[in-house]
Order: sequence, then structure tokens, then C-alpha cells
Amino acid sequence: MAKAAQKVGSLGARLAQRGPEMAKGAVAFSRPKLQTFWKYARVEMKPPTLSDLPQIQQGIQNLAVAVRSGKWKQLTVKEAWLNTLISLEIVCWFFVGEIIGKRSIVGYHIPGAVNFDAGV
Repeated sequence: MAKAAQKVGSLGARLAQRGPEMAKGAVAFSRPKLQTFWKYARVEMKPPTLSDLPQIQQGIQNLAVAVRSGKWKQLTVKEAWLNTLISLEIVCWFFVGEIIGKRSIVGYHIPGAVNFDAGV
């Protein structure tokens, strides 16, 4: 038991000595990755502005024309898979927004919508 305590003590001492050095290494490792993340997050996560609305409307019209003309049948497997992943991402963000909006994972609480005492 004493040997185990001694090992834990020496481990703590080594960690205390090397802790700042390890933290500097972790920061140096993660800094470029975080910079890249924030670079793309600023562009991809910002809400659309009023100047973006004509492009959005044109994109929706192009999508409707492609659906009516059957152009979607000409997609490669890679393009179809990419479109599927983008659609899945949109659906997931919708559900995350719903959870944030209602502040609960479980459904909305509507007073009087359910009466559990009626069947008793």
C-alpha cells in the first residue's frame, strides 16, 4: 500500500514539473486547428444577410427546375452522397435548433393537453 502511495506521489510530482510544458505543447498543437475552425465557422455559421436573399431565391429556383427536368438523375454517386450529407446536416441543425428553442429534449409542455387521471 505504501508503494502505491509513493508511486502516486512521484507521479504527481512529475506531472507538476512537466504540466506547464505539456500545456504549452497542447496549445501549440491545437492553435492552427482552432484557427482553421474559426476561419470556416465565421463564414459557414453566420446567418444570411439581406444581400444574400437573391442568391438564395435563385438557388431554390434552380433546384425546382432541376427536379422538374429530371436533372437529378444525371448526378454522380459522389455528388448524390454529398447532397445527402448536406441534407442530413440541415435536418440535424433543425433538430438542434428545436431543442435549444424549447429548452428541453423532450416535447413541448402544453397545459391541459394530456390528462393522465382520466383513465383511473
